[in-house]
Amino acid sequence: MDKTVPPGAALLLDFIRETEVGRSDRASYDVIYANKQNRLKQPLTTMTFGDIVDAQKAWSKNFGSSAAGGYQFMRATLIGLAKEIPSISRTDRFVPDLQDRLGYHLLKRRGYDQFVTGNMTLVEFGKRLAMEWASFPVLVDTQGDCRKVKRGQSYYAGDGLNKALVRPEKVEAVLSTVLATARRPAGSEFRREAHVSPTPTVRPSEPVEHPAVAAQRKAQEDFATGEIVLTPANSSPAKQPASRATRVAALIAASVLGLGAWFASLPCSIFGVFCQ
Repeated sequence: MDKTVPPGAALLLDFIRETEVGRSDRASYDVIYANKQNRLKQPLTTMTFGDIVDAQKAWSKNFGSSAAGGYQFMRATLIGLAKEIPSISRTDRFVPDLQDRLGYHLLKRRGYDQFVTGNMTLVEFGKRLAMEWASFPVLVDTQGDCRKVKRGQSYYAGDGLNKALVRPEKVEAVLSTVLATARRPAGSEFRREAHVSPTPTVRPSEPVEHPAVAAQRKAQEDFATGEIVLTPANSSPAKQPASRATRVAALIAASVLGLGAWFASLPCSIFGVFCQ
């Protein structure tokens, strides 16, 4: 699909090719009326715009219609488009992108912009599509080209040549999707992945030192440094030097007290005698 065609229109053009020629792939752009493209000397997409308009003079007689390309352009339609779009040249190749741009121009001619902006009803736009592409049905009973036609019939029913090739319910569903797509904010078709914060690594907590063991370790440190903490009454704590004998006595006392507290904390099921 040509990149100048907006998403909603591109969706509708794909559906039109599927309905008109039975496929929406690359080969759909080379189809002529009644799938007789194999009788041409070369594929449509290798021919120029001017070559096709000239050749269409004989196609109506030889093939039953001059309809050509993915959107089944009639000769009169191509001539009209050339007058409306100054950039078109007879030497332009009838490539898929050119056909897409021409198809989009036909959509706008039939009221696409009014439809997507809410200034034309789905039923009315559906009727206009049926007037442009004979394989599309009208969505309500209406006056057709030759006679009154019922919902689901081609606008050109009764001409002995055309009939609707798709059900009206399908057209309504596609047009609803086209409308929603056309009204979607630009860029919203690209979904942003939600930012997921990495799961924090749970680190094992630092082992908790038993109070008795801490007291013993502190006494050993004080002994090694030659200092013990003395807290005289009515004074701030201060570290003062102590004699070796005093340090030894303090270490022994701290060790005894520490071991006693440690044993007291053990479960009674092991040392029941301390739990009496």
